[in-house]
Amino acid sequence: MLLRLRITLPDRPGSLGQVTRVLGVAGADIIQLTVLERGEGRAVDDLTVHWPDSATRQTLADALEAVPGISVEGVWATREAPGTYPELEVLKYITTAGDRALATLIDSLPVLFSADWAAVATERPPRTVAHKSWRAPEEITFPAVTPPRPQAMTMDDGLHVIAAPLPPLALTFVLARADGPPFHRIEVHRLTRILEIFLTLPALERSVSRTFRGSRTG
Repeated sequence: MLLRLRITLPDRPGSLGQVTRVLGVAGADIIQLTVLERGEGRAVDDLTVHWPDSATRQTLADALEAVPGISVEGVWATREAPGTYPELEVLKYITTAGDRALATLIDSLPVLFSADWAAVATERPPRTVAHKSWRAPEEITFPAVTPPRPQAMTMDDGLHVIAAPLPPLALTFVLARADGPPFHRIEVHRLTRILEIFLTLPALERSVSRTFRGSRTG
């Protein structure tokens, strides 16, 4: 299975080498590494690894935390297909989707951000859901107030989300992760840029109109 790990470690030569050695001994194969932040002698990294289905995630976390100075913030399953520029692949699909641009965006982002599901609904209560990805729950709880810009938050039930306005469309977007750590500010920044590009698409309003028609007839 594919797992995403978020770790903090000393920002000094040799620290990452210790991590890779521990992962190798434990049986994990590193597929991708992303540095989220560095400063004050510490670094925060996201690693995507292939991990045997028969082994527990806690075994992996325990092996890493046995190394002095390393802390594991989260270990969770991911469906991400690692690549050099995954955002460009997603944007390519969105910009060529025509009237299905909104649905394509919602279906693609959980994979890109190692999240569980995404959904979009009307901005003002009572909300009407325009589209939700296939893993989204039947009943979706949106933040009571849509933030003025994309913002990471943790709901009362412990669900980690990024909530974002789609101002030209009067819609609210939510990306959710039930497992793992809260969304990092770098993830919020990445999502913000994708949404900015999405909102410039010329066929966007037609896409939203078609999506609402489909939700009413479905």
